[in-house]
Amino acid sequence: MRSFAIAHSAIKPLARPRSNVPAHLGLILLGLFLLSGCSPRETVSQIIRQEAVPVTVAMVVQKTVPVEVRAIGNVEAYSAVSVKPQQAGEVERAFFKEGQDVKTGDLLFTLDSRPYQATLQQLEANLARDQAQLENARAQAERYARLFQEGIVSKEQYDSFRTGADALAATVRADQAAIEKAKVDLDYCSIRSPIDGRTGSLLIHPGNIVKANETILVVINQVTPIYVSFSVPEQNLAEIKRRMAAGSLAVMAIIPDAEQRPVEGTLTFVDNAVDSTTGTIRLKATFTNAERGLWPGQFVNVVLKLTSRPNAVVVPSQAVQTGQAGQYVFVIKPNLTAESRPVVPGATVSGETVIEKGLQPGEKVVTDGQLRLAPGSKVEVKKQ
Repeated sequence: MRSFAIAHSAIKPLARPRSNVPAHLGLILLGLFLLSGCSPRETVSQIIRQEAVPVTVAMVVQKTVPVEVRAIGNVEAYSAVSVKPQQAGEVERAFFKEGQDVKTGDLLFTLDSRPYQATLQQLEANLARDQAQLENARAQAERYARLFQEGIVSKEQYDSFRTGADALAATVRADQAAIEKAKVDLDYCSIRSPIDGRTGSLLIHPGNIVKANETILVVINQVTPIYVSFSVPEQNLAEIKRRMAAGSLAVMAIIPDAEQRPVEGTLTFVDNAVDSTTGTIRLKATFTNAERGLWPGQFVNVVLKLTSRPNAVVVPSQAVQTGQAGQYVFVIKPNLTAESRPVVPGATVSGETVIEKGLQPGEKVVTDGQLRLAPGSKVEVKKQ
């Protein structure tokens, strides 16, 4: 009996494994169940939903908004000229700097004019010779005309001198025409700007030999005024044509990194055919470009204003969310709970979206904090 008692006392009870969850956490969860009156079947997310979610809200307003078509446009020069020589020869001198503004008639290049001057002098000498021969032929024709009237010479002799004088007169006129052409050729040795514009890179330098009507010397772009070309879906063509018939349409060109300073122009061109591969129609707007904010080859955002829509229901664009069932907004009820309301959005203008159906003016919608919201969630409106 004694040995049994000693053995029994040596056996120690096994220790219970410790839980990783603190005991007070279970009491907190139990208290939440009791305070909220929830049944054990409700999930934790339903309990958390009762906590107020901080959100930012905006008022649904009714106002007049512009009806616009937005696109990406490309700036084009109003006119572009590739300056080529009309005579062959050696380039003597360039009278402008690359990137310089030039006016119509400004001297750009000169070619070696000595061969053309020599040709002109030769033709002038031929003219003087033929004019002297013409005067002599006319004098002889007049003399034989008197002799023919007196019956001294035959009509055949008279006609010979008369036709000889007429032929020399034609030769003189041909010499004069050749001289005029030589003067034009000589004038072509001075190459002048055909338009007002801005020069590009100098493609041919003095000393180079150029061919007539082949070598491009410089390209001049007219940048004031200037074009912006863009394309819009063909669905807008009928509306655009109808609005153009009623008056000019304003076009805004928004330069990236300069959104606060848009440039205003006028729609001036509608292409004569729809691009069947893309389903778009090409348009052009003309801008005065007095400050030269637009530059050929530049990409800009284009806004074509068609008309204005009065009494449109408008909300900030960030209020509109997209879900599996479509687009919706969270509306704040008077009891400060959130309601998920499906909406039909329309056009977006300057960060605001027109709501075609689903909202009424005066309601409040959530613009920030939607990720933590669920239908029926309590909200706390943050001060903006």
